[in-house]
Amino acid sequence: MAYKKILVGTDGSPPSLMSVREAARIAKAMAAELIVACAYEPVDQATLERWKDEAPTEFGWRFTPTSGAEAAAEKGREAAVEVGVEPRVLIEAGEAGEALIIAAEREGVDLLVVGNRGMAGPTRFLLGSVPNKVSHSAPCDLLIVKTVQ
Repeated sequence: MAYKKILVGTDGSPPSLMSVREAARIAKAMAAELIVACAYEPVDQATLERWKDEAPTEFGWRFTPTSGAEAAAEKGREAAVEVGVEPRVLIEAGEAGEALIIAAEREGVDLLVVGNRGMAGPTRFLLGSVPNKVSHSAPCDLLIVKTVQ
């Protein structure tokens, strides 16, 4: 099967960047569009202001509700570029698994790629696991990349 549009989720961690690189290799081989997505849980304004107050003055401006997700997505973009693919980046609000499913539906992707982090040992039975959640609800083909033993 040839894929035209691939969505890969990342949190910026080394295992998730392995998934991004694998998605980029597939996108490159199939001349498909690659979308790198990172989800974030919205932070209340009081917490955000506290973080700004606790940070050194020169860094306070960096704290926004999406700043962590933007940094993680940028790491994902860089990992894809290393493979030779310039992806589009999405920052999605919400729980990661649900945000990826919604983005996959909205974007009309053919393939959703995530890492297996959270699927090893007894934790694979937890409902909050991103790969577990998307494995039951993905609106398209799903590739779970083995990133953790």
